[in-house]
Amino acid sequence: MSDRAAYLRVAAQLRGNPGQWAAYESRGHCVVLAGPGSGKTKTLTAKMARMLAEDVHEPRGVACITYNNECERELEDRLAALGVEPGGRVFVGTVHSFSLTQIVLPYAKVAGLGLPERFGVATRAEKQESLAEAAARTLDEPGNLQDLDFRLGNYRRSILNRDSVEWRETDPELAELVEAYEEALRQRGLIDFDDMPLFALRALRDNQWLQRALLAKYPVLVIDEYQDLGAALHRMVLGLCFRAGMRLFAVGDVDQSIYGFTGARPDLLRRLSGREDVETVRLRLNYRSGNRIVVASRVALGEERDYEAADAAAQGTVFIHPLGGSYERQAARVVEELLPQVLARHPRLSYRDVAVLYPAAWIGDAVAGAAEAASIPIVRSDGNALYPRSSRIMQWLELCSQWCCGGWRTGKPRFTRLVREGRRLFIEAIHSDAGLLDFHRALITVLWERRDANILLHRWMEELRANVIEPYASECVALRDEIETLATFAARVAPAGDHAEMVLGELSGSGEQLDRLTLSTLHSAKGREFGVVFMFGMDSGRLPRNGVGQQQLAEARRLFYVGFTRAKAEVHLVHTARRSSPFVDEIEQHLADER
Repeated sequence: MSDRAAYLRVAAQLRGNPGQWAAYESRGHCVVLAGPGSGKTKTLTAKMARMLAEDVHEPRGVACITYNNECERELEDRLAALGVEPGGRVFVGTVHSFSLTQIVLPYAKVAGLGLPERFGVATRAEKQESLAEAAARTLDEPGNLQDLDFRLGNYRRSILNRDSVEWRETDPELAELVEAYEEALRQRGLIDFDDMPLFALRALRDNQWLQRALLAKYPVLVIDEYQDLGAALHRMVLGLCFRAGMRLFAVGDVDQSIYGFTGARPDLLRRLSGREDVETVRLRLNYRSGNRIVVASRVALGEERDYEAADAAAQGTVFIHPLGGSYERQAARVVEELLPQVLARHPRLSYRDVAVLYPAAWIGDAVAGAAEAASIPIVRSDGNALYPRSSRIMQWLELCSQWCCGGWRTGKPRFTRLVREGRRLFIEAIHSDAGLLDFHRALITVLWERRDANILLHRWMEELRANVIEPYASECVALRDEIETLATFAARVAPAGDHAEMVLGELSGSGEQLDRLTLSTLHSAKGREFGVVFMFGMDSGRLPRNGVGQQQLAEARRLFYVGFTRAKAEVHLVHTARRSSPFVDEIEQHLADER
């Protein structure tokens, strides 16, 4: 399954770092506490390849759970370079995907989950309809459904035992709303994403034979970004690893926990790493950022850490820019003045090496407008992007478009990767080697005839949807929301849409389009790195927001820290004059003391 020579080469590189080597050599349960830029993905994938080659014998395998689709894709790419392909022995996916494909779909009936034979996963519209129905039934004044949805989600994710006094008495009105909402979903034959880990946890709790079945298949459980994955996964880990007997290898960083609004609990990682039956390893060398950035990041975090730059010669620089006027005026200054100065200082860098990060998508609109006025190509990773970059089906379409725009000639990406990721996307519809061959033929037939970066995207997509996507997606319950995302995007590039002239090369990022300035919310930038980072809109009232409690204030500080530590060479803190964030003020004081 793995290329022994490949992972041994990577292991030789880990040997010089005591923390990475200790993680690689660990034998029992191990938790790796990995600071920013510390090579945690390299360590995790090398360790996983080693366990598959040396510790886990066929046909048994390893399951790897991570936070989101972007993390999943990066892990798959890194593992593929080590000769490890996701498949029968290897699961790589989100906690929702693990819960659905490894527990709920195969075992729902025998585990007594009470789901219909052919249930589906609710689309956004179906969730909204069910919530509106539940609110009308249980609340005198339903109010804002979006706010209700947020509160309902938090309640479901934080109190897992429905039989407990805590569930019934913490917020009786909300508990009743949740139960009515879930009943409305079930009447439609649906579950939603929050249901997936909750059903999986219930199935595991009530059926010890199911724990043994998972142990037989996956004697090792690897978890990436543990601090972001919440209470349901933590409860699964306790049962599967510390009672049923799976071996745990977990990686995370409490300082980078920024998803409290989705149920992330950094305290669970602290609790796990403090167990006597767990070996805890710390990765303290930062291979990404220059030394001044690493030192200043401790100030950004507000807590002392012993992190240091792996390359002492790489200094890094921190700049602070108080700018006047509206965000539109400030964005124009960044794009027209500061960005050219950066590229002049670093001739080897181009737009693709620079990111502008901000607290909210609407602030990014100002930067997008300024970039468009300056004819600078951009790629957005926020709620106002042309399509959600976290979408699995859109990520796959990007790969297919890259193959059609020259990848078929260069091997970047290889067609085998399109087939592999397509199989994972349509896993419920591709049941055999013969089925995979049929999928391969259908895909190559469509793509081979449309290897043209200048073809209208609408035409290319319509052929792919009709001949590949729709025939397979119709059998996949987990893809209903993804298909809705695809339909929304298809409408925007259709002849009557607002991007009707978009060509295939723009989706693929081929040629000149590949050199694009990244615009992203701070949340969406997590896990990424850039030569230069502009943190835009660093104003009091934006980060942190006014009137937040201590818990939200601590998470806002961690969010600032995450953005700060994306940079290799330069960090630019941009704020409205006389309205700077207190986090910026602390950095400014640190720089003054340094001088």
